[in-house]
Amino acid sequence: MASQEYCAEDSRKRVLIVEDDRDSAQMLAEVLEAGGLLTRIAFNGPSALDAARPFEPDIAIIDINLPLMDGYELARAIRELPGRRSIKLVALTGHSEPAHRRMAQQAGFDALLVKPVDLKKLRSLIAG
Repeated sequence: MASQEYCAEDSRKRVLIVEDDRDSAQMLAEVLEAGGLLTRIAFNGPSALDAARPFEPDIAIIDINLPLMDGYELARAIRELPGRRSIKLVALTGHSEPAHRRMAQQAGFDALLVKPVDLKKLRSLIAG
């Protein structure tokens, strides 16, 4: 599911948003696109894996509580995609307890953001 047309020659950073709440996903995509990023949206793990292969995102923002495959499983699966460069993985969750942070780190996430998303922090992660 695409928010904008993708062209391999497009030099903008590519962000894959994986969120089962369609309104939240679309709103986040619109905010990121307004900042000059190219986005794709997926609503579950399997569709995110399908989107990640041709889109080759620089960053994937992944909700932890997804249907069909949770965010932890998805992060591990993305890290195992053959022939892919490093993708920055950002977990989105409603939980900020140390156990959740450890689980996210063990699954291969580079960062964890607690909902509602602090856009300043997210932009900093994307820029960094």
